[in-house]
Amino acid sequence: MPVVKEESHTAFDNEFLTNVGDQGRILEMLTRTSAYIAEFFKESERPVPAAGESQMKHFFQDIKQEHAFDSVLEEVMEHIMKRSLNISHPHAMAHLHCPPLLSGVCADVIVSALNQSMDSWDQSPAATAVEIEVVNWLCELYQLPQAAAGTFTTGGTQSNFMGLLLARDQYCARKLSHDVKADGLPSEAARFKIFCSEEAHFTVKKSAVQLGLGERAVIGVPADEHKKMSTEKLEAFIQEAREAGDHPIAIVATAGTTNFGSIDPLEDIYHTADKENLWMHVDAAFGGALALCSDHTAKLEGIENADSLAVDFHKLFYQPVSCGAFLVRSRDSFRFIRHGAEYLNPEDDREQGFTNLVDYSMQTTRRFDALKLLMTIRTVGTKKWSEMIGHGLKQAGCLAEKINDEPALHLVMKPEMNAVVFKYDPEHSFAKAEEDEINREIQQQLYASGEAVIAKTKIDGRQFLKCTLLNPLTTEKDIDHVIEAVIEAGREIELLRRRKSVEF
Repeated sequence: MPVVKEESHTAFDNEFLTNVGDQGRILEMLTRTSAYIAEFFKESERPVPAAGESQMKHFFQDIKQEHAFDSVLEEVMEHIMKRSLNISHPHAMAHLHCPPLLSGVCADVIVSALNQSMDSWDQSPAATAVEIEVVNWLCELYQLPQAAAGTFTTGGTQSNFMGLLLARDQYCARKLSHDVKADGLPSEAARFKIFCSEEAHFTVKKSAVQLGLGERAVIGVPADEHKKMSTEKLEAFIQEAREAGDHPIAIVATAGTTNFGSIDPLEDIYHTADKENLWMHVDAAFGGALALCSDHTAKLEGIENADSLAVDFHKLFYQPVSCGAFLVRSRDSFRFIRHGAEYLNPEDDREQGFTNLVDYSMQTTRRFDALKLLMTIRTVGTKKWSEMIGHGLKQAGCLAEKINDEPALHLVMKPEMNAVVFKYDPEHSFAKAEEDEINREIQQQLYASGEAVIAKTKIDGRQFLKCTLLNPLTTEKDIDHVIEAVIEAGREIELLRRRKSVEF
């Protein structure tokens, strides 16, 4: 029997995406919004407006004051969009923050309009099937076994937390016959140890804190001259921990460090983890995209042996924030986070073959982010995607070579991925602290002027500058512009400091 749609007419009809009310209003609002977005990118000449933080405050006289949609949209354009970072500008190269692909942006609109909740199949019937298929594709991409599974996450922070949570609980179950989910942490937890490179992401320590283990549970293993974890020292540190009565529970390998893009020797680390019977989590939030590039996949050799894996799509996969995934070698490991609710994921659903994705996630309500990846795979294709990623690596190499050839700049090391760390070398002699201050001011001056957006970081206590080239549209001319801007700003700051020193 056909369903008869009964029209209702309320004061709210035109405020929602429904089958009633003024359908033209939906198209008009979305079209107007799209026009403003296109206008912003067309007219944006700098990566960030030349304005200080004080000018960014108090946009609205009264946030509660009501206006027509067009008026609000104009206000958003003038006071928010025009004062925002244009991450798609080729001179925006500070962080692991990418320009989003059009396919991902359009998918994001659909995701918001459908508003599926990825916790139970009845709230996301088609979306659940899509996420399962995309996760299966990812498991194949990283050559994980048939038993592998995964979930979409908000990014590397959540994925790293999940990896270490599963590592902790599996160790307790396997080695201590202790159920953390039922009984909380065992007394031995005070001596649990997690090993990672000194260059590993800060979320390893953050996760240890949130898991009740504390920062001291994380042992930073020295890196070599290429900023990769030393496996020789890793093995020595594990033995020292065991001799001290500690409990090693996991190793975190990094595929793409934030500062240098360095990839730890994954295959060697796996052999150590296997020999020591430790969980191996790979933080590939940055470098995971290399799996798409035949010219660079060798750098990820050994990733297929990971017990768990973090990968971000809002970095080198060019997807809108936020979009990440957590993959695990054995789907059975998710039992440590599974909790049942009769109204959401009852046991009889599983018996009838329904998949409720809340069983695999730390989150309950969750966005349909898998659609972004699906639409990009189907519209851009993996070949062009791979070329974009490879181009970014080539541009980073180009920048590094130019820095190395420039007497006013000092390159720290040849980049393995997209991150290039360097500093401005003053023409005249300054104390180390003042030289650091000059480099800090260069970054701030370029940002304040809107000339370029680069990052600053510290290496061994010294101040350095960093460019992360994630924009496939960045050209050699753009690279030259940023180099010239850095040198020009450095010389201006240096001159001002010398004048002040003479005056005083």
